Amino acid sequence: MLVDSGSDTAATLLAWYDRHARRLPWRAEGGARPDPYRVWLSEVMLQQTTVAAVKSYFDKFTRLWPTVDALAAADDADVMSAWAGLGYYARARNLITCARAVSGSGGRFPDTEEGLRALPGIGGYTAAAVAAIAFGRRAVVVDANVERVVTRLFAVEQPLPAARPTIAQLTDTITPAARAGDFAQAMMDLGATICTPRNPTCAICPLMHGCAARIGGAPETYPRKLPKRAKPIRRATMFWLECDGAVLLVRRPASGLLGGMRALPTGPWVDEDPGATGAPAALPWRDVGSGRHVFTHFALDYRVLAAQAPSRLNVGEWWPLATLDTAGLPTLFARAAQIAMLEHV
Repeated sequence: MLVDSGSDTAATLLAWYDRHARRLPWRAEGGARPDPYRVWLSEVMLQQTTVAAVKSYFDKFTRLWPTVDALAAADDADVMSAWAGLGYYARARNLITCARAVSGSGGRFPDTEEGLRALPGIGGYTAAAVAAIAFGRRAVVVDANVERVVTRLFAVEQPLPAARPTIAQLTDTITPAARAGDFAQAMMDLGATICTPRNPTCAICPLMHGCAARIGGAPETYPRKLPKRAKPIRRATMFWLECDGAVLLVRRPASGLLGGMRALPTGPWVDEDPGATGAPAALPWRDVGSGRHVFTHFALDYRVLAAQAPSRLNVGEWWPLATLDTAGLPTLFARAAQIAMLEHV
């Protein structure tokens, strides 16, 4: 049970935040009003990704497309290419769709959770975060950092994910009416810097006196989690086909995993080794290496087969080897390309 009241918790945390807030490129400083576009863009990028990974992508996106109207007018392929390496590519497709919806309605984001939820690609968390941070609305914002802080404050015994409704209710009890956006960001900062998954530094935590998990002596055991199931393994073959200093790339289907991204040609992703099934041409393929890529729901074991084409096939696009790093390959295919490129070292 929480020792302090909700209002005391919020006041204490906000006082700490005023002194220790992280300086992040998407945060407004010096009393400036947050830019809803930058808040929304950062929140979409940060889903299931770290701040450290997002910073360079956020900088690139805001230089290329400084406003939601600019992003809405961008070519889909350019946006997907700029996103390459950040993962969870459905977010990028939703980003484009949402930007065009906002631009088509006058270029202004709705300032309420309900209005934001009505936009394509915006779920409950993002709507709450943008409403609170960009518009100062009281909203209950719960990301992974907040989950960890709240489960420790209240010593929530129910394991994730079943505990999430309870965590949201408890977060509601400590969310203030004023400065709700700062409070949400303070909770995120606390989880990222002090109330960390391993070895939390409870001795300097502003909420240490009201934390039931600390008082119980085992804060690092929260949130409770069920044992992870082993991920299924699929197998695939990537094809590295060269001709005249270029490599064959293809576009993946618009829908589905890594949809719309440039990629190496690949056969089916199946339970057993597919061999050379799906090869772009009947050639003497040679095995140049293998790797594993872990997705959310499965792991992919892949082999890389390489060959030289006598002439360029009239399929896909032939990308110069010297500038392959500009093709915007997703991490999976960038790593497969590195395996093949070792032959050139």
